[in-house]
This record gives sequence, structure tokens and C-alpha cells, in this order.
Amino acid sequence: MKLVVQVRLLPTPEQAAALEATLRAVNAAACQVSTLAYDQRVFRNYDLRKHAYTSIKDHYGLAAQAAQHVIKKVA
Repeated sequence: MKLVVQVRLLPTPEQAAALEATLRAVNAAACQVSTLAYDQRVFRNYDLRKHAYTSIKDHYGLAAQAAQHVIKKVA
């Protein structure tokens, strides 16, 4: 059995700004990873991770899980 729950977020203005900044960083990182994948002709998740993980984690200040997720989505 699967239970689906719909939740509405009600962030404070500070939380909303932080969430927006994170989403913008993730989108920019995804664009960079996509360009890197195309230029290097590397499209598998694990192989792409070797090329992009440290770069996007350091440059965009993403947490490890977010960086991994960006790479996986691009792959």
C-alpha cells in the first residue's frame, strides 16, 4: 500500500530566500554538469561523478547529497 500526502510549505522570508538560493545553485550546477558531460562525452552517472563532483560541490557550495543528485539527474 502506498500513502500519498500533500504538504504545503510555509517558510519564513529568510527560509524562502535560502531555498531560492539553493534552487538557483542547483540549476546552475546542472547546467555546468551538462556542458561538461557533453564536452567530455561522458554520460554515465558514475563516470560523470568523477569529473564533476568536486567541482560543483566546491564552486556552488552544495551539500554532498545535492551534488550527487544534480549529477544523477543530468546523467
